Amino acid sequence: MELNRMIDHTLLKPESTEKQIENLCKEALEYNFKSVCINPCWVAKCHEILNGSEVSVCTVIGFPLGANSTNTKFYETEEAIKDGADEVDMVINIGKLKSGLYEDVKRDIEEVVKAAKGKIVKVIIETCLLSEDEKIKACKLAKEAGADFVKTSTGFSTAGAKVQDVKLMKENAGGLKVKASGGIRDLKTAEEMIKNGADRLGVSAGIEIIKELKLR
Repeated sequence: MELNRMIDHTLLKPESTEKQIENLCKEALEYNFKSVCINPCWVAKCHEILNGSEVSVCTVIGFPLGANSTNTKFYETEEAIKDGADEVDMVINIGKLKSGLYEDVKRDIEEVVKAAKGKIVKVIIETCLLSEDEKIKACKLAKEAGADFVKTSTGFSTAGAKVQDVKLMKENAGGLKVKASGGIRDLKTAEEMIKNGADRLGVSAGIEIIKELKLR
């Protein structure tokens, strides 16, 4: 297991500056992380820096609430792909899921998958806001809609990734991969997530985690 290649090196704070984004890309190149995960306005900049490297550009859609219209998410995804995004992490419409409007939730994901034109789509279900049944339903809808991953959290709600949620998602996502994100700040937590089914980690503490691994 190459832990660095499971890490999406993440910087999604709204106040992030161009210099910080450039530094994020340099760090990702140095540590050969799987991707940088940044807000859509920085996709073109990151693509410019990382083009030709092994580090992908990942961005977020409908972030962090998921309550945009489906058409807005489609357009946002289309723009991100044009700007050079390799992967998109979209937030589901949480309110519609909790309302039982499953066809709307599924269509929301389907439209992002369509706009992504074969690029990787990860579906953020925001586990901290859902019941166990809702988490399972969200995973099944993501599978039906043609996504590639389900992801635990935005990192901007009431809690982040939990081991039991990763395990539940892995068991109910019909073969989709799982991304654990939110609150993973040390090697022990990262390894627990992977042991329980995480295929990818969304972290801002990637460098610290890799340094900890090298000290073993």
